[in-house]
Amino acid sequence: MADIQLKTILATRFSAMGDAAMTIPVMLKVLEANPGIQIVFVSNRNWAALCEGIPRLVFHPADLKGAHKGLKGLYRLFRELRAAYRIDAVADLHNVLRSRVVRTLFRLTGTPVRGIDKGRDEKKALTRKENKELKQLTTTVERYALVFRQLGYSCALTALAPEKSAVSASVPQKAAKKWIGVAPFATYREKTYPIEKMEQAIAALWKRKDADILLFGGGKNETALLNEIAARYPGVQVMAGKYSLSEELSIIRQLDVMVSMDSANMHLASLFAVPVVSIWGATHPFAGFMGYGQLEANVVQTDLYCRPCSVFGNKPCYRGDHACMENIKPETISTKVEQVCGL
Repeated sequence: MADIQLKTILATRFSAMGDAAMTIPVMLKVLEANPGIQIVFVSNRNWAALCEGIPRLVFHPADLKGAHKGLKGLYRLFRELRAAYRIDAVADLHNVLRSRVVRTLFRLTGTPVRGIDKGRDEKKALTRKENKELKQLTTTVERYALVFRQLGYSCALTALAPEKSAVSASVPQKAAKKWIGVAPFATYREKTYPIEKMEQAIAALWKRKDADILLFGGGKNETALLNEIAARYPGVQVMAGKYSLSEELSIIRQLDVMVSMDSANMHLASLFAVPVVSIWGATHPFAGFMGYGQLEANVVQTDLYCRPCSVFGNKPCYRGDHACMENIKPETISTKVEQVCGL
């Protein structure tokens, strides 16, 4: 019997790891509902591990600072994709200038294309200083799903099953104790809980002795800070700077809970249905960036008239006191973690 030719959907998301990670559960659900297709996912070349082990999800690296930089580079990327795959449709999950260039080139060849509606006007109304429209907006994962539906492919955003695949032999293996992951950093200060207060939450959990604490971060500065904290609490383990992304994902899948800002680690844990205690400051879950399948009950935040003041946390606190983070008590975080973990 001859092999059935799969239709190929090209999906693009060129941005940060957290944004790319948010697309993965949606594409899993698209593939689950549509067995006659494969998806070629084009993203930052460093995020290939996000697609490992997923049947019919093919990763194609984009080098947007090198070979695929600028209009000539994007045209080169377009030609690479056309040469490597027979593209039947394009799902632009980013809708920025670079992704629009690529999708336009495909449209000119007669390929159906659709792009995400980011709801910019709604988000401006949510984050403006006065007369905020404080309401839940369409989630980003739902916006991703809508792009595929517009191309004619079913996508029901049902829950992901907890990860059961084998853990890499090159990483720590969970034993009897609960594993608590703590990822205390974010790109912007306005999204970052004060590290001194986070250490207090870590100290409270460390005293329990019935769970192991694993610290996550990236880069020399973050790794150095985590090592300083770990040195004060024997048994706390630093994961930062030791493992590849693939290996780090293998560690995350073993966690009982992840403590994270509104940042990439929330989305990485969500890939494996790991509960996340997420801490929100300048940003707000209403903007639609909650981790896939995560519960509102596990959100830690404080109600303030000025929140949210931005969608991505990239605007300086206009009050100057960062009250949205400073007003959160460390014991609020540690107690929530204990509840989620069943400690």
